[in-house]
Amino acid sequence: FRKRHQNEIHSLDEEQQKMIGENLNFAASEAYKLLRTNLTFSFTEEDTKRVIGVTSSLKGEGKSLTSINLAYTIAETGKKVLLMECDLRLPNIAKRLNLKSTPGLSNLLVGLNTANQVIQQGVLQTELDVIVAGDVPPNASELLESSRMQYALEKLSEYYDYVILDLPPVTAVADALVASKLAS
Repeated sequence: FRKRHQNEIHSLDEEQQKMIGENLNFAASEAYKLLRTNLTFSFTEEDTKRVIGVTSSLKGEGKSLTSINLAYTIAETGKKVLLMECDLRLPNIAKRLNLKSTPGLSNLLVGLNTANQVIQQGVLQTELDVIVAGDVPPNASELLESSRMQYALEKLSEYYDYVILDLPPVTAVADALVASKLAS
């Protein structure tokens, strides 16, 4: 049982890797490029704060994969992109991208770490940085709604061309609605 279970986990990781970044098939890659183009045209030159929230209605609909691939596709154009995992209750970006799971956004928002300590640089490509969720907090909504979150986004959006927020599903918890106010 144990060996079979490990093989299932390994094949799941391989399958998930085929759905990320340069491993995407042609049709999926083109779909993300179309999404990138549409987003590019939705901002004006004067829009200096380009914060995009990605959510879904239910868990498991692919919002994290969409966030990752959207961030990757934008970074392909040479734009500096930050992917922030704002699903603090059920994070999975660190696992999908084989990153350290902590410290992350929750650690930044409670003052345990600085932005420089939580940003993982050059993920999948040089122009893409990631802040994973970090330690799972008991007060996710409050952290996302905090003045520290607002301040962090304001400061980070000065450095990055785009900030992509991977939000939790909207029907599961109030966190996505709280954090959606932060998107441009």
